[in-house]
Amino acid sequence: MQEQTHINRSPRSFACDLATLCAPTLAGLKPASLFRYQPAPGQDAAAMAAAWDAALSPRGVAVRILKQCPRTGAVLVYVYRPARVATLLADSGALAFLAGEGYTPGDADTLLGQLSARLCCDADFPHEIGVFLGYPLADVIGFIRNRGKNFTACGYWKVYTDPAAAQAEFDRYKKCERIYARCYYNGTSIRRLTVAA
Repeated sequence: MQEQTHINRSPRSFACDLATLCAPTLAGLKPASLFRYQPAPGQDAAAMAAAWDAALSPRGVAVRILKQCPRTGAVLVYVYRPARVATLLADSGALAFLAGEGYTPGDADTLLGQLSARLCCDADFPHEIGVFLGYPLADVIGFIRNRGKNFTACGYWKVYTDPAAAQAEFDRYKKCERIYARCYYNGTSIRRLTVAA
């Protein structure tokens, strides 16, 4: 009789998620990415985020925790290019939209602080987060108005405007993720994978 062994898969590491799930941001194709990370017992997710922020900030990328679950310790990690996000959030259309959603006008850090508070304290998920991720404003508005239904395409976000253009962007991001995953698993460092701003 052959002995049965049970293999426990180890959870993905913070670095692995950063390299693979945030590849389009690290490559400079996308202004920001978001991922959920569940730290292993004894791991300090805030310390990991701070270490990666320090390592990548010279290349124009910031790493910030937007929310931490007090029960499980899971975190929502926002990886972004501060200069690009500041430009996105300074756009008059984006500012007007965010003001309409109850945000107090301010710079990117102020607005990110308000988003973080909404993620932590509001009962409803703040779907305006799409603006902070660089999704087309018309698609973010379309998603909210349609309550996530009636979209014309779906990928990194639900599309309400130009499905062909969005699909081309989705394909670029997917290709980037495949390349970055291969490079990362073959030993290329995340710092080296991060395109300088």
